[in-house]
Amino acid sequence: MTETGHRAAAPSGPAPASPAPDPRGLGLPGLLSAVAAAVPERTAVAAGGRRLSYAGLERRAGLLARHLAAAGVRPGEHVALLSYNRAEWLESFFGVLRAGAVPVNVNYRYIAEELRYVLDDSGAVALIAERSLTPAVAGVRDRLPRLRHVLLLDDGAPCPEPGPLPGTGYEEALAGAAELPEPAAESRGDALYLLYTGGTTGFPKGVMWRQEDIFRAALERRGPGDPRIRSAADAGERALACSAHRMLVLGPLMHAAGQWNALGMLFSGKTVLLNTDRVFDADRVAALADREGAHSVQLVGDAMARPLAQALLAGGYACAGLRTVASGGTPLTPAVRALWRTWRPGIALRDSYGGSETGVCGAAAEGPGERRFAMGASVSVLDERMRPLPPGSEAAGRIGRIARTGRIPLGYLNDPDRTERTFPRDPDGRRWVMSGDYGTVAEDGSIVLLGRGSAVINTGGEKVYPEEVESVLKAHPDVADTIVVPSPDELLGQRVTAVIAPVPGRSPSPERLREHCRTRLAGFKVPRAFRVVDRVRRTAVGKQDYRWAAAVARGAAPAAREGAPAGR
Repeated sequence: MTETGHRAAAPSGPAPASPAPDPRGLGLPGLLSAVAAAVPERTAVAAGGRRLSYAGLERRAGLLARHLAAAGVRPGEHVALLSYNRAEWLESFFGVLRAGAVPVNVNYRYIAEELRYVLDDSGAVALIAERSLTPAVAGVRDRLPRLRHVLLLDDGAPCPEPGPLPGTGYEEALAGAAELPEPAAESRGDALYLLYTGGTTGFPKGVMWRQEDIFRAALERRGPGDPRIRSAADAGERALACSAHRMLVLGPLMHAAGQWNALGMLFSGKTVLLNTDRVFDADRVAALADREGAHSVQLVGDAMARPLAQALLAGGYACAGLRTVASGGTPLTPAVRALWRTWRPGIALRDSYGGSETGVCGAAAEGPGERRFAMGASVSVLDERMRPLPPGSEAAGRIGRIARTGRIPLGYLNDPDRTERTFPRDPDGRRWVMSGDYGTVAEDGSIVLLGRGSAVINTGGEKVYPEEVESVLKAHPDVADTIVVPSPDELLGQRVTAVIAPVPGRSPSPERLREHCRTRLAGFKVPRAFRVVDRVRRTAVGKQDYRWAAAVARGAAPAAREGAPAGR
């Protein structure tokens, strides 16, 4: 697919092995328009003090589209979104799409050089940003020659030096757009959806999807036995018939898990509740869920789930309608699952497995500490010849790479070499996307997730997947959180080292922790060293910060009384 204003990187060769849809169908802005037409007065988004009906969301997105088109943003060009969770993030996302342009998610935790990289790599011609987040961009503005238009969101936060970027106020822009002409852009399923991911293993990567493919792979919500949506009109009919549901989305919208859950709710005609706090506070989140009558909450792993369950157990918040907790990005451990079921025995706890390159691949199966997922038919574990491993491979000790075929991305923006490595073809010419994770296949066909290949520890020639060890350690009642990393070892090359945050008031000894691990893990996987911290540092989306943990393990960063708050 050719991009306007910068070089394209869509892979060459035959198209992915998925049915060729009508290119006009299932474009994301058309799907929202159909839902808004069906349920115009229903609440789409509640964020802070703001309430937006579906008609209101559609209207404001349309105003932004008119403004962007009048400002010279052309179909196919890229518009960056730099903001914490707020209603305007979703307005902007759909407004950019309505203009025929492509939204670019930008991590609000990035420093100036990372921001410069994403804005330059994406070829962003416009930026919609919270005013207090723009000083870092201002410092690199002279190295962003393609950035020609800025919209500023008022956020009330202090704005550090050198002050905000010059730009137009967001509300001012929308107020002046009513008389502007409607953009001529058409909602098409083959239009681009772009998601920047990573940064933990290098600079971020822009994953390019067709809009219909990302809808099918991550955003379409169906009940058991429901047929797939065939058109935008189908989405409207399904929204009209759906039952009321309010999901509290805690994951950042600039990350796949939060964004996909919010979009999936909107395309279903349901209500998205956003926590607009800039810091995760479990008591405030529990109060919000109670006040807004949340039926489900989306969060990212133990880092959010544990303190929220503890806040609910402390009492004061009934959350009478809360029946489902959905975790993406990292699975819930057995200890945290037990906390939630102590609070409400019948609550549904749903882990999903997926990623920016794969979409949503499957859901976790219940088990005693196992990272076991029931995957869709398009997901396999591939051996070294790129052939799917059969059921029962777990018992034979066969390990492979988890991959998906069918509706997968076009590739990485501006990076054909990485595209070729991540999206290879098997001997039959079928195109796959490699998730980066390793796994094996159980007798029942479920996939046991072992962990990232890039994080694997080689100790004396034996391979250890950190996430497998972390899952066992977090099942110990005295361990609040942990990250497992390699540290140098003269004899073994690398030793398994665990950075541990104990439960407050507990002091588990290394001997007790090793004894716990030995009953659940092979001896070579048991940590040889432990480093104790107050809190385990995680990324903005709740994932393990392996760089920080490796520095702690090597002694390059202080251990005791060290760490950053979990969560956002």
